[in-house]
Amino acid sequence: MNKHILDQPVQEYINQHLNDDVAKIAMAKSPFTIVEAKELANQIAAKNKSQRKLPTWYQAASIYYPALLSIEQCSSESTASYKASLVKGNSLIDLTGGFGVDSLYFAKTAKTVTHCEINTELSEIATHNAKVLGQNNITFFAGDGIAMIQESKATFDTIYIDPARRSTAGKVFMLKDCTPNVVEYLDILLSKSNRIIIKTAPLLDLSAGLKELQNVAEIHIVSVKNEVKELLWIIEPHASGTPKIVCTTLNEQEKHFHFLKNEEELTGPAFLTGPLSTYLYEPDSALLKSGAFNLIGKTYGLQKLDNQTQLYTATEANKLFPGRIFKINRIIKSGELKKEKQLTGNVIARNYRDKAENLVKKYKIKPDQHRFLIFTQSKTEGYLIIDATIVQHY
Repeated sequence: MNKHILDQPVQEYINQHLNDDVAKIAMAKSPFTIVEAKELANQIAAKNKSQRKLPTWYQAASIYYPALLSIEQCSSESTASYKASLVKGNSLIDLTGGFGVDSLYFAKTAKTVTHCEINTELSEIATHNAKVLGQNNITFFAGDGIAMIQESKATFDTIYIDPARRSTAGKVFMLKDCTPNVVEYLDILLSKSNRIIIKTAPLLDLSAGLKELQNVAEIHIVSVKNEVKELLWIIEPHASGTPKIVCTTLNEQEKHFHFLKNEEELTGPAFLTGPLSTYLYEPDSALLKSGAFNLIGKTYGLQKLDNQTQLYTATEANKLFPGRIFKINRIIKSGELKKEKQLTGNVIARNYRDKAENLVKKYKIKPDQHRFLIFTQSKTEGYLIIDATIVQHY
């Protein structure tokens, strides 16, 4: 950590060049003898990356930014705030603290937070930034969080860990392929806390994760703007039986869909038996990740178009639904498509015989900001195209 980056002239330079080409800055001669050009370029790039993701850091003066990769990999403020809502008790240890975004939000909920980071420079950066942001109830430990908790006699109300995925090309993503290997250390963690929160990448299959882990009380699937960002596994010593699945969408309005995992197996599908209704529903990616395709229909009073078509229809637009809602203007039969001229709309293909990009080229479909052409199939009408207008994005 080059502390001269925090010098006032250097900070002024960074703020004055936020709109400049960082590649050119990195290649040019630095105006400062004590700060290299590549360091200036990294601070500018990382700060720009933080503008929407980490507005608290972006707006604060004298924030020190780490390597750009650390900013790209860290939690956003919205997901960090959500994780903080899952904390129980007064004390928490973050075993993989990183840039410190999660720890800062944990510290708004817990009385004491311990931030562990094996990268000493990143630990130093997180320590500095916490002071700048006025969060004084975080203790920083530069070292291996797992080793620290093994050697310490201390216990914590909540343990948080975000294991990094190792390179496993050609293999199915499993928790044992991550560092630290939480499967190996789970018994130790359970002996030190009554609640463990494990963050994993969205790529992890829920059933695969449940086979590796024990004592899973809840699984939280968190999405932002229809993209699953995190899977959060809540482990508790006495948890047994069927875990609770919580799908959360963090947009202008926070929405939730939750169920017990075995409920989906006990719920039959409600398929469309006649023509489509007034509105078409497309579940958010968090709901699709959960696999609760029958429960989605039951919960919101929707009819599913087809077994492999994760689209639904209803006569009303329920704004509490986590996902997109379209007003159906008309239905175009697949065989009638060639007769259509000057087709316009954003093309979506769901359980259709061709890809969206191919359909755009084949039928010379021009884009439209509000109109959608949804290529799909239903049990009652086979392949069809739904001409629709979006009424809810998230």
